[in-house]
Amino acid sequence: MIDLYTWATPNGRKISIMLEELELQYCSQPIDIGKGVQFSDNFIAVNPNSKIPAIVDNDGPDGEPLTVFESAAILIYLAEKTGSDLLPRENQPRYQVMQWLMLQMGGVGPMFGQAHHYLRFAKEDVPYAKKRYLDETRRLYGVLNGRLSETEFLAGACYTIADIATYPWIARYDWHEVDLNDFPAVKRWFDKLSTRPAIVRGMKIPHADKKRT
Repeated sequence: MIDLYTWATPNGRKISIMLEELELQYCSQPIDIGKGVQFSDNFIAVNPNSKIPAIVDNDGPDGEPLTVFESAAILIYLAEKTGSDLLPRENQPRYQVMQWLMLQMGGVGPMFGQAHHYLRFAKEDVPYAKKRYLDETRRLYGVLNGRLSETEFLAGACYTIADIATYPWIARYDWHEVDLNDFPAVKRWFDKLSTRPAIVRGMKIPHADKKRT
């Protein structure tokens, strides 16, 4: 059984989608970041950086429990644990996945996250910040659209952890003041992924009583 510490954010949903795709047994443990639960001693013992998501794999390497935090690290760990094709083993396709995964981690996540903050949560209006992060968000949509105009999925012909990492951020396109019709290749990809049963299930996590058995 895997314990998933999560909340209803794009980063959290990456991991519930991955666990659903792999059909692994897991139990979700909601960490209410609006109430500051991520700063509790119990959660800091799991992730000293006080961020969701994190997992504890009670059947880790050599049969010992293993804690993993940072969403990309968790995606890589789970793919390698199961030998899943969601992270290819061959060098060229593997590094295609890695570069688009890291674009999400270093670009899409941080920039979209800042847009979320200044558009929806900031206690004061900061027009400069809003424009800066909205402009960068739209630029990144353009990068993704260019790529997906050439390939079915971000890393090429196959669905991978790069798509899993990026999808929950695009799912908040309305928060970005983006019309997906302006980015038709992203819309085609998004609509296709939105029909995957594991994505539909994973996007509904966390629930306090959620277990996958």
